[in-house]
Amino acid sequence: MKRTFLLIIAILIFLTPLFSEVYKTGVTASYYAEDFHGKRTSNGERFNMNDYTCAHKSLPFDTILRVTNLANGKTCEVRVNDRGPFVASREIDLSKAAAIKLGMIGSGTTIVKLEIVKRGPETKLSQQTAASASKIMEKLGGGGSSASNSGGAAKSASAKTSANSKSTTNAAKKPANLTPGTYWDIQLGAFSTKENAKEFARRLSRAGFTDIVLQTSASQGITRVAIKKVPASKVTDTQNQLAAAGFKDQTLRQRK
Repeated sequence: MKRTFLLIIAILIFLTPLFSEVYKTGVTASYYAEDFHGKRTSNGERFNMNDYTCAHKSLPFDTILRVTNLANGKTCEVRVNDRGPFVASREIDLSKAAAIKLGMIGSGTTIVKLEIVKRGPETKLSQQTAASASKIMEKLGGGGSSASNSGGAAKSASAKTSANSKSTTNAAKKPANLTPGTYWDIQLGAFSTKENAKEFARRLSRAGFTDIVLQTSASQGITRVAIKKVPASKVTDTQNQLAAAGFKDQTLRQRK
């Protein structure tokens, strides 16, 4: 009898990973890599782009997610150890290793299904960082990010690019109010730490862009990265060049 009971327990343990809870489907995944490798994640670990980890705005740390790339059917499992991505249209930020496994390196983003294989404990740190991120998203105009949690991110060194919900999804689309003679800032990211903003600005510079400015808002606790004072006549071309270089999350702000 005891042997039978132990056998049943062993079978249940073996089968547990096969069962999962569908968390969300049809959501966007992005990934982060070299620029954040070795920096602190929101749970205090060092980000290792070669590990199977991810950033999520609200799920508890150490939650195990099965991610399925709906474009090709490839899957992998990742562990939540960071907060982000701070872009309203994105649900999860994957490590480079996970992105490679899912076959999304070339595209940069992809549509995925997320299943919870194992939910992590609701620790104080998880709750605090989720609450912090929820506030950041509200300030950025992105609102909440999760059906079951408020969503959020800590002020982590591995925090990703963030843009508000008005970000340009089609860089070639010309706003109706590009009045000749006006000047515009093209915001490309907003960060909870200035260190991350500087790193992102260096990426822009290495890509050949100039007139890069950091705009810090003490009241909101974020630092924005933008291309400053672009003439109205050059805005669309500049946006297209940025998008071609991989900087697709853009927000236009007219200079006063």
